[in-house]
Parts: sequence; C-alpha cells; structure tokens
Amino acid sequence: MAKQLIKGNEAIVKAAVLAGCRAYYGYPITPASEIAEAAAHYLPLAGGTFLQAESEVAAINMIYGAAGAGVRAMTASSGPGISLMQEGLSFLAGAELPCVIADIMRAGPGLGNIGPEQGDYFQVVKGGGHGNYRALVLAPDSVQEMADLTALAFEMADKYRNPVYVLADGYIGQMMEPVEFANQAIEPPPPDWAVLGTAESRKNLISSIFIEPESQEHHVRHMMTKYHRAEREDVRFESVQTEDADIVLVGYGIIARILKSVVEMARERGVKAGLLRPITLYPFPTRAIRALCGHAATFGVVEMSTGQMVEDVRLAVEGRCPVEFYGRSGGVVPTAEEILAFVLEIAKPAWPASILEEVAIHD
Repeated sequence: MAKQLIKGNEAIVKAAVLAGCRAYYGYPITPASEIAEAAAHYLPLAGGTFLQAESEVAAINMIYGAAGAGVRAMTASSGPGISLMQEGLSFLAGAELPCVIADIMRAGPGLGNIGPEQGDYFQVVKGGGHGNYRALVLAPDSVQEMADLTALAFEMADKYRNPVYVLADGYIGQMMEPVEFANQAIEPPPPDWAVLGTAESRKNLISSIFIEPESQEHHVRHMMTKYHRAEREDVRFESVQTEDADIVLVGYGIIARILKSVVEMARERGVKAGLLRPITLYPFPTRAIRALCGHAATFGVVEMSTGQMVEDVRLAVEGRCPVEFYGRSGGVVPTAEEILAFVLEIAKPAWPASILEEVAIHD
C-alpha cells in the first residue's frame, strides 16, 4: 500500500480498524481529540460502533462490555481522562478482558496544559488502578510506529487477555509523517471465552470477583504468570551504537528521536555515546539495560517529566554504574543542544585532558 501523509492520532485509528477493532467509546480531550474524530469517521465505514460517552468513566465501562462480548475495542484520552479510567482498567485486568487504550500525554498534574509531556508513565506503566495487575505498554517514536504498535497492541491484548496501552506524548500524536498501512484488514473470530448471547457461550463467565481468599490468590498468581510470560517473550527495544558506548542514553517517544541526534553530536566530540530506546515500557527491557553495564560507565536518562522511567533504569542497573537524569516538564521539549551539554557534563570525569581541550575548542 502506498504511503499516506497522516497525523499520528489519525494513524492510530486507521491501524486499529485494519487490526479488527470494531468498537470505540471515548470522550474528547486535547491533545487526543483527533482520535475520537477519526474513529467517528472510520468505525461506521467498517461496520463498527463509535460512541461519544458522557465521560471517561462511562467510556471505559463500555469497553468492558464490548470486550466481554469478544469485540476488539479501544478508547483514547490524555492524563486527566486516563486518571478517571483507572477503576475500569483494574476491572478489565481483573476480568482478563483485552482492549487497547491510547494515552496521548499532556502536561500535568491537575488540568496542567495541552503541551506534550511524559508525566503519565507512573500511572500507566505501574498500573494506576487498585490491586495486583499490570497493563502492557507500547511507546511509539514516530507516526509509522503509532500505526504499527497499535496493530501489535491488539495482538498482545488478545494473546495475554489484558489491557494494552499505546503511550505517546502529544508531540507524536500531533505530528504528520508518511505512513504505510497494512494491505489487508483482519477479521478475528470471536474468542471462545466471550459472552455472545448464544447457547454455546452460556457457560462463559466474565467477572473479577473471587469471594474466597484462596481463589483470589490463585487468580492473582495466574495473572502474574501471564506477566512473567510477557517479560520473557515480548520485550522490545531499539539499540543505537551501544556496542562501544561509555554513556548510554535512555529515552522514549519524541525524546528518543532527539537522542539519536545527540548520540551523533557527542561522538563528533569524542564522546562514545549510545542510545537504548524502550519500545515496551512494560515489559521493560531490564535485561538489555543490565547487559550494557559491562562496558558503559554511565547511563543518562532523559524524559519530559521530573523523572519517572529513570526509576526503572536504576532498578535494572542495580547500582552497577551511575544513572544520571535530565528532564523538562510543563510541555517544554528539550533541545538536542541542551541534552548534549548534559551528556558532556556527565562524561567529564572520565575524559583525559586532551579530550577536554578538544571539547572546549568545539564549544
């Protein structure tokens, strides 16, 4: 299929429809509103359902109903709306219902503003609802990946019977880039566990309540087994010039794209920098990061937040080498130049005098 110039938010919906999504329930919020607008256009064309709910609370519970009936369903929002969905996310995870949630992050806390940020990491990656559950989380860094990872999200949701997030900053949601979509739409059959209103599915039960403590514990252990499987089978990341890197930068979303430029700029100045970009924020590429501790002197984590993913990097490193952090918030996107200054600063202790003089000349 020929490439199309398309906005990130719209690419999510087109990819979802091609992946067999036939139900969208949501409530508009900037910078994610174009997702609802596109869903209102594309879902009816595919014989699906679009409904603007009265609130995000209503929307996530409609997702519960559609998913329980075996329909591939999705919703989308941004920070404040995602907060309102958290009880429903816990119910979906507890009932083992697959669905996809797109979170196009804006600045917070509270109402914040509509600038791009990455402050929803804790809420999404750590599970913002109650109880022992995890959501699987995919983090695109381009409009092409907005499409590709949305399709993957539906596959992973069905594979693990679990909610899956597509977590993108507002920058990725709003930018336009050429995208190549799948050539053929998928029409998955109803799963055998779904409640279809038929005699054959009458035995199926969709519920997250287990009255007996032992039964609840057994269910939680079953869920943990799924998550451990995901940690073995579905970790995804991109590695750029990490083989000989003394400083390994870690970032996702739009930050990762900036960091690719920073890596080149640093190497031009004699600093061996590399990049590890997590694509799955959960399951997190813990082993890949830990493996780099053998030769990396320092990790530098860059986020559009006051520091959230950096905690997972520190857990992965386990104190083997320093982990430094640089962040901007409030909707401010850091420049390559300011991140380069951060990289050069943390590299200084390991530099011989000759390199320090060379960097001073470049600067």
